[in-house]
Amino acid sequence: MRVHIADHPLITHKLTILRDKNTPSPVFRQLVEELVTLLAYEATREVRTKKIQVETPVASFDGLNLAHPRPIIVPILRAGLGMLEGMVKLLPTAEVGFLGIKRDEKTLVPHTYANRLPDDLTGRQVYIIDPMLATGGTLIDSIDYVFERGATDVTAVCLVGAPEGLAALEAHVHGKDVKLVLGALDEKLNEDGYIVPGLGDAGDRLYGTAQ
Repeated sequence: MRVHIADHPLITHKLTILRDKNTPSPVFRQLVEELVTLLAYEATREVRTKKIQVETPVASFDGLNLAHPRPIIVPILRAGLGMLEGMVKLLPTAEVGFLGIKRDEKTLVPHTYANRLPDDLTGRQVYIIDPMLATGGTLIDSIDYVFERGATDVTAVCLVGAPEGLAALEAHVHGKDVKLVLGALDEKLNEDGYIVPGLGDAGDRLYGTAQ
């Protein structure tokens, strides 16, 4: 597995505002979109392309176009929806699917409750987006899900991650074509399975349901 942890002052700046518990939901949503757009540049570095020739006003030019089959972006419900717009800005022709995977608050074990993906993902590049890599269970299930349907490589994009989740993911996907792009790798998980210092519950903060 390849891991890229972003090291850019703009990303750190935006994450700092996201971490602030006093940041209101509208600002939180806007910053998430901006952050994902920045992270997507790295995430799409290996997107498949094909050569094409175009005519400029003065000469012909050998350039590139996105190849088929189209890549597919898969936000993990519900918090991943807040990251979708930032990805489709860079990949407007990508297909979008959805996975609903919820973590049991007591056992921390994830289970799938919704699936809006093509049955056949053979040969597809898949971009899974989810704000948090905590225990790794949700992302592991999501990656397994798309590989079982024929995907050939997967890139996961998360705003922040915990070392425990990263270690679990690396151990599970050993030998598979998986790339992880993180805005930051945080300190640890606490006893409740939350990332420290983290962002809190990203879904609640995105949609204004935090207590």
